[in-house]
Amino acid sequence: MYELKAYAASDDSSRGRLHEEPEATMRGTFQRDRDRVIHSAAFRRLEYKTQVFVNHEGDMFRTRLTHSIEVAQIARTVARALNLNEDLSEAIALAHDLGHTPFGHAGQDSLNKCMRDYGGFEHNLQSLRVVDVLEEKYAAFAGLNLSFETREGILKHCSITNAAELGTLGERFLNGEQPGLEAQVANIADEIAYNNHDVDDGLRAGLVDLNDLQNVESFRQPFVEVTDLWPDLPERRTIHEVIRRMINRQVLDLIETSQKAIDACAPGSIHEVRTAGVPLILLSEEANNRHLELKRFLRTNLYRHYRVHRMTLKAARIVRALFDVFSEDARLLPKAAADHMAELESANGATGRARAIADYIAGMTDRFAIAEHERIFSASTLT
Repeated sequence: MYELKAYAASDDSSRGRLHEEPEATMRGTFQRDRDRVIHSAAFRRLEYKTQVFVNHEGDMFRTRLTHSIEVAQIARTVARALNLNEDLSEAIALAHDLGHTPFGHAGQDSLNKCMRDYGGFEHNLQSLRVVDVLEEKYAAFAGLNLSFETREGILKHCSITNAAELGTLGERFLNGEQPGLEAQVANIADEIAYNNHDVDDGLRAGLVDLNDLQNVESFRQPFVEVTDLWPDLPERRTIHEVIRRMINRQVLDLIETSQKAIDACAPGSIHEVRTAGVPLILLSEEANNRHLELKRFLRTNLYRHYRVHRMTLKAARIVRALFDVFSEDARLLPKAAADHMAELESANGATGRARAIADYIAGMTDRFAIAEHERIFSASTLT
């Protein structure tokens, strides 16, 4: 086992859990967090939640589950290279999308509009809500009772209003502080994973043109390398070889640039990381510019493609219709969801009622949401 740096998170220095419980005999704090995430119902449901393409579009496209695993792989690599806590970075990476709605960002945007008068909806906050409240597995407490450090990493973004209601977890947003380095690693690993893998899925779906991609610097250079080395390689294998090189270049740049930033700051503890004033895990200016160029290309050529737009329009309408019909008639909800609504409505009135509906919809997979919409609105489906 490599030696952790003084500014890395460690099991011994964890700020603890929401509910006290005995430490695990054979596992560290963050290993336990990771295992609880993997065994959660919300994690299993990620298999059938959209990354870019609605789940039923095809088995070869990425889902939130495969994306989360890919983020974890990158995060572990970077954390180990920087002598940070691999287990914590992995736990954060695997948990970061637990609160995502069906149908990806289209579902989130639609649910946020539905919740506009009730505090809004944001998937980072919902992921925290899943691990703190909604998972029902343990006798002694609600949620997964994860460590402060894992919960901190899950909460990538937060408004000042929401931060003020989160106690110690929200303090860094109020004080302008940074999360620990392991959380910073997981955050950028997420961006590297989805940016590059969306290229792969876009090409596989035929929505992104290989020739157009060669106008993007981060793609063109490795593409030239691969085609020069293997001019007769089949296109599918060429694409895979190019994308793995794209990811490798970004990861190596991230490690090198971050190490320089850490050395310049010379933090002696996690506290000094948090009060550094700026993130210490970052890409070089050149690599970041290429990263942003690729993001712009994907936004124009993939996320705004008419076929993707058709999917997102349908998805948004399904979410809106489900929210409205459950708001009008709670008897349509299954018993567990209806009981949850009654509890929250009793405590917080209309806001609690809306939040319970949002919890139910956000927990759906793509195919369950489609089936639920069919069951409620289709005259041919009477059960």
